[in-house]
Amino acid sequence: MGRLWRREWWRLGALVGAGALVGWPFGFSGTGIAVGLALYLFYQLRQLHALQEWLTHHPHDEPPSASGLWGELFDRLYRYQKGQRLTQRRLRDTLSRIQESSEAMRDSVVMLDRHGDMEWWNSAAERMLGLKPAHDRGQHITNLMRDPSFVDYFHARDYREPLTLCSPIDENLILQFQITLYGDDERLVMARDITRLHRLEQMRRDFVANVSHELRTPLTVLAGYLETYGDMAEMLPERLGRGIGQMQSQTKRMQNLVNDLLLLSRLENDQGGHDDIRIDPTSLLEAVRRDAEALSEGHHQLEVAVEEPRGLLGSEKELHSTVSNLAFNAVRYAGEGSRIVLRWRPWGDGACLEVEDDGEGIDPLHIPRLTERFYRVDKGRSTATGGTGLGLAIVKHVLLRHDAQLEIDSRLGEGATFRCIFPAARLTDAAPASRRA
Repeated sequence: MGRLWRREWWRLGALVGAGALVGWPFGFSGTGIAVGLALYLFYQLRQLHALQEWLTHHPHDEPPSASGLWGELFDRLYRYQKGQRLTQRRLRDTLSRIQESSEAMRDSVVMLDRHGDMEWWNSAAERMLGLKPAHDRGQHITNLMRDPSFVDYFHARDYREPLTLCSPIDENLILQFQITLYGDDERLVMARDITRLHRLEQMRRDFVANVSHELRTPLTVLAGYLETYGDMAEMLPERLGRGIGQMQSQTKRMQNLVNDLLLLSRLENDQGGHDDIRIDPTSLLEAVRRDAEALSEGHHQLEVAVEEPRGLLGSEKELHSTVSNLAFNAVRYAGEGSRIVLRWRPWGDGACLEVEDDGEGIDPLHIPRLTERFYRVDKGRSTATGGTGLGLAIVKHVLLRHDAQLEIDSRLGEGATFRCIFPAARLTDAAPASRRA
């Protein structure tokens, strides 16, 4: 390119020199120079016009013929255009394949721009969400999905967990929404039809609730007779007396299991949480500490630490059950001589209830599954302690009803901390428990 520029400067110099030489004998050297510059300018304008005509009217044809700097410029532009056309063709082919594969999906796919406006969707989205290409393209997604839960989910920008809602066009169609951020703050909204899974889950819940309810009466009758026979143990043969004691223990365990199943079923089917009252965390933790000390029988050191002055808004019965489950688990599994602390302290803008122990700890491998029903880290030891395997599942659902979340920190041999984190909206000035107006 440097050689072409030098040649161009030589050409300009030659035209100016020739003009000066031609005009010098007649005393018009300046005029000759002006004529030489005019010829050079005419040449440049002619090539510029050829470039404009080519780019405007015939961009896909061969470039105009030219030499020197202009010829090199035409050739470079032509090669650049060919490369751009090839890249665009590949992008179109890729986009076409993506759209074809999306069309083949049974799940709804909706592409949003950075403002949340709908740019493209597949045919499944038209069936599930009722989108119409002629009217909805360019509309904001919340103009279609007006459910407050979806609007909050969309604006929260925390898409780690999916959202389950009814279809906006068919209440019998249950959809699971998942949003993914990509590109320049753009979003991909996917909706999956989980109606069948939802119905199966509801059938399971109904079955567990019904069976648990039906078991309460025979268990109550059985426990009553066993208590009567237990009072008459001295009148019975020794071998039979031992059997009655074991039956009483297992009946009590079965009753606890049924009660936990009924509580869990109620929590799963009722997400209202309308029985909120102002709770004094100090009184709550002290009550749980006394219950845990009775269970411990002096084998553990239990303490209460209150570092947050604000109170908590929620269901006193459910929160008492939550903290009790965590404290009783610590008593059962931390090991004798362990120190257990029930703590209420600030956490960001909100606050958290903690149950911390310095006991045996939990292998981090088990932590993601601890809130599953009947999941046990050590099946033999858990059975011996009399646990039902539903405590942490109940904790999880109670916290969901209170807009809170459960965090578990533990290492083997380093104790465990179970942390119930409540948002600022759930906090209130400390006051005696009373019904909300």
